[in-house]
Amino acid sequence: MTNRDEPSSAPLMSIAAVERDCGLPKDTLRVWERRYGFPNPLRDRHDERLYPADQVATLRLLRRLVDAGHRPGKVVGRSDEELSGLLRRLDVSTPQAIGSEAQQVLTLLAAYDAVRLREVLNAIVLRAGLGAFAATIGPGLAGAVGAAWSRGELEIHQEHLFTEQFTSVLRSAINAAQGAGAPRGRPRVLFGTFPQEPHALGLLMAEAMFTLEGCIGISLGVQTPIPEIAAAARAHGADILALSFSSTFPAPQAMTGLAELRALAPETVEIWAGGACPGLRPKAGCLVFRELSAIAPAVGAWRARVAEPASEAHP
Repeated sequence: MTNRDEPSSAPLMSIAAVERDCGLPKDTLRVWERRYGFPNPLRDRHDERLYPADQVATLRLLRRLVDAGHRPGKVVGRSDEELSGLLRRLDVSTPQAIGSEAQQVLTLLAAYDAVRLREVLNAIVLRAGLGAFAATIGPGLAGAVGAAWSRGELEIHQEHLFTEQFTSVLRSAINAAQGAGAPRGRPRVLFGTFPQEPHALGLLMAEAMFTLEGCIGISLGVQTPIPEIAAAARAHGADILALSFSSTFPAPQAMTGLAELRALAPETVEIWAGGACPGLRPKAGCLVFRELSAIAPAVGAWRARVAEPASEAHP
């Protein structure tokens, strides 16, 4: 079989399907292929990539390891046995007492109980408060679901169900906090992600933290072209552009995109980037945050620099 054959029996997936299944952006798949020789997809008669099931299974293992902090250059190309060994050690070194809340979420996902899942997530937010949920509990729940998916305990549609319910509950809590009657003021923060970054949970949790600081927030959602982010910053009079990068987003692409955005955005607009992308580094005109808890003091420092009263009403 050549690398351009189209076998009739083996299940094959397009690059778009692999992106949805594994949560790895298309650009990441192409970079790994070019840099590390894996994945090594077949090609159809139109020269489109087709991924065999065994390679997709390996990509799932790699995504979990990268999410846990392993650098792609250290894990891509290893055998499944080696990757599974790293995951076993990761499981041993990670506390197994994930908490009753995470266990309940996993149980409801396994039972396909979407209604009860939403009720439980709402109850957690009400009990813990939006700040604790966004900064610690939410990331923990997302990590537990991702780990269960990587171990084969959940299907991709169950992970997607969690993401949709989590997003809906957190968005409702943010909207409630924004409408609670407290005055909202600067900084005016514009939220978004670059093209090829479909992951929105980190961005949404950051928005929750800014909301609790009384900021004015405008969300563009995910995968917005860089020139459009800059144009939106100008149109909305943004003070800060808040961007999120997941662990699977290629670091060189992130840094190049930030440099482009810095050149296009108004000089008065600060760029704040965060997320698990391991190669994300601060640079002139761009701050990098590794923890959501760092947002509150950073907002306070911004207000001290700008000397803007926090009670400025939303226009």
